[in-house]
Amino acid sequence: MSTPDAATVLVVDDEPNVRDLLSATLRLSGFNVHTVGDSAAALIVAGAYPPDAMVLNAVLPDGDGFALARRLRNGHDNVPVLFLAARDSVAERIAGLTAGGDDYVTKPFSPEEIVLRLRTILRRASGRNDGHVTYADLTLDEDAHEVRRAGRIVELSPTEFNLLRYLMVNAEKVVSKTQILDRVWNYDYDGDSRIVESYISYLRKKIDSQGRRLIHTIRGIGYTPR
Repeated sequence: MSTPDAATVLVVDDEPNVRDLLSATLRLSGFNVHTVGDSAAALIVAGAYPPDAMVLNAVLPDGDGFALARRLRNGHDNVPVLFLAARDSVAERIAGLTAGGDDYVTKPFSPEEIVLRLRTILRRASGRNDGHVTYADLTLDEDAHEVRRAGRIVELSPTEFNLLRYLMVNAEKVVSKTQILDRVWNYDYDGDSRIVESYISYLRKKIDSQGRRLIHTIRGIGYTPR
């Protein structure tokens, strides 16, 4: 089993925009990615490039993702599967879990959420359960979705959590507003880019109020934890 950040992921979805979005996001997160649009192509690609994890749409043009999962996992039961299900489709969720799915996400979804969930199920499959990102006296627990500074819990919204994680995994680097929008918000986000400034401000009030300042602005470039 590869480490989570070097794992090979097979994405099977009949929507080209979903495939493109996941491919770009997962590659930027360090994964090796193969994408296809139906079950027949998935079987061919999986045979040539055995995946460490799979992201499967529940409904495909030539069958369903649940039957495909069973075929792909034949002899490889430890390969984790994340299903993409239609919003509010209880039947699809139950079918996914019955088919041996490790997790499911409903559409529409945040690509960053897919990355976090894949890392979690890959750690489970490989026996690694750390799930922690640490910088200075700040610790982020992906599995528990919990942040602590100097041992004290810091309450964050889901977006604040994702933003903080992105800053922490890029510690000592400077990340631009565009990079943050691409990674924390959707790639097709077309709203006001000042939303980044607002959430940086929210984080500073919650994080930097409990110790030395960690989140710095590099004027005209972006942000960095230092």
